[in-house]
Amino acid sequence: MSTPSDSPSGAPSPSDGPLARERSHLAESRSALRAMREDAENLDIRDVTANWVNAEVLHRQIAERIKALADLSHTPLFFGRLDYLHAPGSDLAEGAEGERFYIGRRHVHDADGDPMVIDWRAPVSQPFYRASKKDPMDIGLRRRFGYTGGDLTAYEDEHLSDPAEAAATSKLLQQEIERPRVGPMRDIVATIQPEQDEIVRSGLSGSVCVQGGPGTGKTAVGLHRVAYLLYAHRERLARTGTLVIGPNKSFLHYIEQVLPALGELEVKQATVDDLVAHVEVRGSDDAAAAVIKGDARMAEVLRRAVRSHVTIPAEPVVVVRGSRRWRVPAYELEEIVRELLDRDIRYGAAHQALPQRIAHAVLVQMERSGEAPDDRVQDAVARNAAVKAAVKAIWPQVDPAKLVLRLLTDADFLAAHAEGLLDGAEQKEILWAKPVRSVKSAKWSAADAVLIDETMDLVQRTHSLGHVVLDEAQDLSPMQYRAVGRRCTTGSATVLGDLAQGTTPWATRSWEEALGHLGKGDAVVEELTAGFRVPTDVITYASRLLPHIAPGLAPVASVRENPGFFEVRASTEDAEVLGAVEELLEQEGSVGLIAADARIPALAEALTAAGRTYLGPGEETTAETRLTLVPASLAKGLEYDYVVLDEPRAVVDGEPDERTGLRRLYVALTRAVSGLIVTHAAPLPAELA
Repeated sequence: MSTPSDSPSGAPSPSDGPLARERSHLAESRSALRAMREDAENLDIRDVTANWVNAEVLHRQIAERIKALADLSHTPLFFGRLDYLHAPGSDLAEGAEGERFYIGRRHVHDADGDPMVIDWRAPVSQPFYRASKKDPMDIGLRRRFGYTGGDLTAYEDEHLSDPAEAAATSKLLQQEIERPRVGPMRDIVATIQPEQDEIVRSGLSGSVCVQGGPGTGKTAVGLHRVAYLLYAHRERLARTGTLVIGPNKSFLHYIEQVLPALGELEVKQATVDDLVAHVEVRGSDDAAAAVIKGDARMAEVLRRAVRSHVTIPAEPVVVVRGSRRWRVPAYELEEIVRELLDRDIRYGAAHQALPQRIAHAVLVQMERSGEAPDDRVQDAVARNAAVKAAVKAIWPQVDPAKLVLRLLTDADFLAAHAEGLLDGAEQKEILWAKPVRSVKSAKWSAADAVLIDETMDLVQRTHSLGHVVLDEAQDLSPMQYRAVGRRCTTGSATVLGDLAQGTTPWATRSWEEALGHLGKGDAVVEELTAGFRVPTDVITYASRLLPHIAPGLAPVASVRENPGFFEVRASTEDAEVLGAVEELLEQEGSVGLIAADARIPALAEALTAAGRTYLGPGEETTAETRLTLVPASLAKGLEYDYVVLDEPRAVVDGEPDERTGLRRLYVALTRAVSGLIVTHAAPLPAELA
């Protein structure tokens, strides 16, 4: 394998050398991309649209096409090249010349329609990620390109078909992985590893769960899988929709540029709280109440409470039409109601079906008497005042928020429907201490909102999407899993997480259990254990916590050649913490100062007094402002080139229990890409000894 340089030998290349030719192809590809965009901008649709609605739809599609064809000057148009031994899919004889393909983030073709850059998701691009010495996949040469800004400055060759060439670690690959991080999360399309590529290219019909420790690239894998699925199943997903769910707004802001950089502009992003925002959340629960409200048993409590509104009829229904009176006896009404109950369909669907069932019973009597009623007569009977009154008494409408409010404020109502599910102490724990006048005046918690969402689904089916990506999934409660699962009942899911990073009291104990609550019990569970982000010394130190927070979970094995910078310092003043920050800011890249939430105000004041500007988590770092002050509770999923971790003991003590605190500390310790300084005045947790 050649080293990254201007030529394979390391000597400067002549003007017509390989690097010059590759730069020429890059320039021509950029020109072709500009031409493709100009063609889209110059499209005249005046004669191809039937009406203004069609015109608006087409205008929007063209605008999205133009946006997707933007040439990002600092983003390489292609990052690799494949030289096939034979034409892909052909039966050429041994020794016949194959084809050459440049692999990039999007497809680019010339004026004749011939490809100049192949989309990384195309089948012909797959060997760039999968080919090896053992299985060259008909590739003679794999070339990687190195860039400075948007300029092609180096290349590196790997002759897969040459048995005499020893396998070597790609220097350009290592440089790309270790490149300083300033700004939002970037794609990993140039560095996807074979085990990651298998997950990325897995089919749409099946769900996948990815267990991955810090720095294994699980988030990037999930996002690239969305991009791949949109490429392979664009029409289907355009109809059904895709959604990325993250733990908080800071995290979503951090990852929001990854898919647009890959040309995908239509994927929605949300938190679980966004999905269930049917009421304003103004309150909070203590840990014990939140755990009970998030328990899967609450689903059955709610189901019982909803169905309790159904009353078995004791009186007949008499429908008057003209001079005739039609009587549906109570026993027949009871049969209709019990049949609807036995079918266990949505409460609202049954409410809508009941008047039609009663009307049908009337029509049967009409036909027996010699009349010939049609569908219009049945609809009229279903709207009859007597039928409406009967439906209101038998199967009244249910307001989900009012029902949950009653459960949380009426001890007798809760006891009636939680019998055999929640014991007396658990019921008392979730009951509100003070009565509430209305749904609007109630101080709903995030867990309450999930209960309302569950109730809404019991009444009316939730719309299902084609594919959902759920990141940091280990922190969800069973009821939150159910809320997400409702959004993909007819679609598939990509579940991403790390059991060791579960930092809620209700964090999941196993993926099998979590996937069951999600409704995806048949999902394939994959584990990523190769760490590409966290340096060896840092992950080794953090892994001391694993036996205490996730026994049996395999530690991440860093594949970084650079061991990184790591130091633990005893400090007694905030000034010493700030000194560590200033020391790291002398390096290239972003710096995160992570501390227990309770310590953030003091550190913010100290930074301001020192004249040091800083950002909040999720805000985009720039060359001028590279420091972010991060509460430990918001550190999950974020990454910085260098991290100062303040007072590990305070991070642990800031959580409701020791295990959750140690997991929070594990997260905070593993945010660094190049170096970590741990500062402490209080003794370190014994688990780090």
